[in-house]
Amino acid sequence: MGQISKPGIAAGRLEPQAYVENFADLHPPLNANAACSEAQRCLFCHDAPCMMACPTHIDVPMFIRQIATGNQAGAARTIYAANIIGGICARVCPTETLCEEVCVQARAGNPPVRIGQLQRFATDAAMQSGRISFHRGSPSGKRAAIVGAGPAGLSCAHRLAARGHDVCIFEAREKPGGLNEYGLAAYKATNNFARREADFVLSIGGIELRHGQLLGENLSLDDLTASFDAVFLGLGLGAVLPLGIKGEELDGVLDAVTFIEDLRQSADLSALPVGRQVVVIGGGMTAIDIAVQCRKLGSRDVTIVYRRGPEQMGASEYERQLAQGQDVNIVFWARPREITGANGQVKGVEFECTALDDNGGLTGTGEIFRLAADQVFRAIGQVLDPAPLEGTGLAMSRGRIVVDEHRKTSRDKVWAGGDCVAGGKDLTVAAAEDGNLAAAAIDRALRGEG
Repeated sequence: MGQISKPGIAAGRLEPQAYVENFADLHPPLNANAACSEAQRCLFCHDAPCMMACPTHIDVPMFIRQIATGNQAGAARTIYAANIIGGICARVCPTETLCEEVCVQARAGNPPVRIGQLQRFATDAAMQSGRISFHRGSPSGKRAAIVGAGPAGLSCAHRLAARGHDVCIFEAREKPGGLNEYGLAAYKATNNFARREADFVLSIGGIELRHGQLLGENLSLDDLTASFDAVFLGLGLGAVLPLGIKGEELDGVLDAVTFIEDLRQSADLSALPVGRQVVVIGGGMTAIDIAVQCRKLGSRDVTIVYRRGPEQMGASEYERQLAQGQDVNIVFWARPREITGANGQVKGVEFECTALDDNGGLTGTGEIFRLAADQVFRAIGQVLDPAPLEGTGLAMSRGRIVVDEHRKTSRDKVWAGGDCVAGGKDLTVAAAEDGNLAAAAIDRALRGEG
């Protein structure tokens, strides 16, 4: 990695070229010949289990057949008809546990068709050529407000605009995209792809994007429902869970989400300070992403500690293998007891080993171990900030918004989708489908059809 050894937390741990190499595209795209060869491996199944496994139900056999016959534009249109953010989903979807897991080739003992990379091939070609465009439908005279320009909000906005409704997106940040822009590992979406795809979505017309708009501060749900015919909430999860242990206030203890945001927006990765010995507490995708990126920034030792076993880990086996391939150590069945330090700076973490009790709950075994660390990341999950929703009349369950199968909330004129709703899958592609379902329901309501 061209590593430069520095004690403690420091920037510039690598030679300049190492940053370029380490944060290059995780999966280099297929060229036309490779895509055609891969597409010809598809059996074009009549029942298409891959299509059923996709939350947005993209017609996978159709778009793969189109690639096989050289119709790249047609393949992209097939994808976008079901998922307008199909480009980013091709990069970040856990295809190994969705469409590719049920591929008939895999069931026959062969490698599954590389559906995700074929989807990327088609959507990348469309983005590069600029030949695929969508146009706003005939004006309906109805107006919809969308809070949040993340995957759910963008998908909902595009479908509503396609049906002729005026859409206004209220976004707190200076860029659209939500987690696609701010929360993905940098090596998964290179070359400013998330922003380019957001611009593509918004180019349909009929969508106004207002930045600096935060629900509960300069935006209220009452005002939105009074001014618009329908409201969609795509709030995401903005609050990071604390560890709740002694020493969490020490310098060097950070939340992984904020660090990933800083990394994603950084124009100079060599300026990001990172520890030499890093401990990540958590077991989801965020834990994997921060651990791998710390290694790519030059951390010498990175360890993920998760309180349960690999089967319960939120990150997939593929992602665990990716981390371990970057020399990230993963320790299971342990929970933090205390973060230790000296002179206000973190020096290590004390853990207790865990096990399941007779009722399947987690319990400590009393066995203690310690890991040295000069930087500790919290990655134990995010929650919906409840403050902006207090007094809105929205039904909540376990801190998230309750919706029906059409993503309708308990409040009149208000729908919701994405990570902020109860029972969601916390996947980009699932958020896109929430936006699709809500848009269809809103359209019916605005037209007086249901």
